[in-house]
Amino acid sequence: MNADRIEHAIKRIAAAMQRIDAARDHGLGATSAENKGASGSARVAELVNVHERLREQVAETVRELDTLLARLEDE
Repeated sequence: MNADRIEHAIKRIAAAMQRIDAARDHGLGATSAENKGASGSARVAELVNVHERLREQVAETVRELDTLLARLEDE
């Protein structure tokens, strides 16, 4: 994979992370307004947990890309 493709992939990942954050922020507001009961709170907690797992996966992927980039630069 050449440097341009790697840079493009990183930009796409960053954009995806921004969309995840925006969806989470928008979704949490709508969920809390629509669901006043305990089931609404449980759903919000579930969504937050899913978001955090996705964020961790993306962060790990970015770390792997950084490692690959470092290796490519050393060659």
